[in-house]
Amino acid sequence: MKVIADLCVVPMGVGVSVSKYVTACEKILKEAGLETKLHAYGTNIEGDWDAVFAAIRRCHEVVHEMGAPRITTTLKFGTRIDKTQTMDDKVASVQNQLEID
Repeated sequence: MKVIADLCVVPMGVGVSVSKYVTACEKILKEAGLETKLHAYGTNIEGDWDAVFAAIRRCHEVVHEMGAPRITTTLKFGTRIDKTQTMDDKVASVQNQLEID
C-alpha cells in the first residue's frame, strides 16, 4: 500500500539547533528511495507503507545514536486506494483551483 506522510522529528536535550539531526533523517529517507519534500517544519514523504515506516524508525534510531536522549515526533499520514495519487498531484489540484478562482 502506498502512503503519503508528513513527518517532523524533534530531538530534545541537544540544544537549540537541530539541523544536523534533520539532515541525518533526510539522508535516511533518500537512501530508502523515498520521494520527499522538505519544508520549514518537517518533510513530506511518499512511498510504500513498509518502506516509509521503516525509514521513520531508522530516523529515530540514528538521532538517538547521535546523542539525543529524547525525541518527539509528529506524524500525519494518509492512504488512498481508489486511485493513484502523488504529493505533486495533491498540490497541483489546489493550484489549479486557485487559477480557476
